[in-house]
Amino acid sequence: MKIERIAIVGAGAIGGCLGARLAALDDVRVGAVARGATLAALRAHGWRLDVGGELLQSPVHGLAEDPAALGEQDLVVVAVKQPALPALAPRLAPLVGPHTVILPAMNGVPWWFGHGLPGSAAGMKLATVDPGGACARALPTARVVGCVVHLAALVAEPGRVLLKMGQGLIVGEPLGGTSARLEAVSALLRRAGFDVTVSPAIHRDTWYKLWGNITMNPVSALTGATADAILDDPQVRALCSAVMEEVAAVGARIGCGIDQTPEDRHAVTRKLGAFKTSMLQDVEAGRAIELDGIVGAVREIAAQVGVATPFLDALFGLTRLMARVRGLVAA
Repeated sequence: MKIERIAIVGAGAIGGCLGARLAALDDVRVGAVARGATLAALRAHGWRLDVGGELLQSPVHGLAEDPAALGEQDLVVVAVKQPALPALAPRLAPLVGPHTVILPAMNGVPWWFGHGLPGSAAGMKLATVDPGGACARALPTARVVGCVVHLAALVAEPGRVLLKMGQGLIVGEPLGGTSARLEAVSALLRRAGFDVTVSPAIHRDTWYKLWGNITMNPVSALTGATADAILDDPQVRALCSAVMEEVAAVGARIGCGIDQTPEDRHAVTRKLGAFKTSMLQDVEAGRAIELDGIVGAVREIAAQVGVATPFLDALFGLTRLMARVRGLVAA
C-alpha cells in the first residue's frame, strides 16, 4: 500500500504534532480539517511544531472546514477530542474510500474497541463513545488501524504545537496479525521521526494506557492537583489503586489483562513529575472533558461483562457533577 494523501482531523496538540512531522516528508501531501483560529493559523503559517527549541514548519496541502472539500484520502488521522467525534463523524465519510486507512489518535476507549475483542465481548457496542453507531457508520471499523499515543504535547497558540516529551506510537491491527496497510503506516510514521511499536495486541495496549489515565485524569480535574501531588497523598493514592484494581478486573474479562500492580504503575507515573493531565488542562480552559471516553466507556464495558466497579462509579459521578456545574459536559 502506498500512502500519499493524508488528512489530519483535529489539528490540536496531537493532530498538529502528527501533521507537522508527516508534512516534513517530501513524498506525501498532508491536509487538515480544521476551523476557527486553527484554520486561520494553518492557512497563514502552515504546520508548525516546536521540538527542542527548533521550529519545524511545512505547508498544508489541502485545508478545509468541510471534509468533503478534501475528498478521498489514503490515510485519515482522527485526533479530535472524544466528545466532538459523534457529531463530526458523519461529515468525515467523504474522506474514506474502499482502501483508506483510519488511524485514531485519541484518548480513552475508541469507537472501534469492540472490533476484534475475544469471546463474548466480540463486537461490543459502546453507546458512551458511539451513540447510535454514527462513528462506526462513517468510520468503519474494518478500515481502522489502532493507535496508542505515548507523547506529551500542547498547543502553544492556534496552529502551533510544542512537543514536551516522548514520541512513541503503538500501532496494530484490531484483529491481530500483520498486513500491508499496517506495514505501510508504521513505516511512514517511523520516517516521520516517531518511535513506532507494532503490536500484536492493540486492545491490550489501549487498555494499559487507559488503566494509568483513568484515575489521574478525573482526580486532577476534581482537585486541580498535578499528578505528583495526587500520588503523594496516601488516601488519594489508595483510592486510585482501588479504581485500578476494578479496571484490571474488567480488562481480564475482555482479554486485556494487566500484569502490573497499581503500585508498579504509580511508580512510573511519579517519575514524570508535576504534570497536568489533559483533563485538568481542559477544565482550566473551560473545554468539554473526555469523561465518557476515559471513564464512562469503562463503566459500560464493566456492566456488559458483569464486573462491579463501585469505586470507579463514585469517581465518575463526582467528576460528572463537577463538570455539569461548570458546563463542561451535557446535562
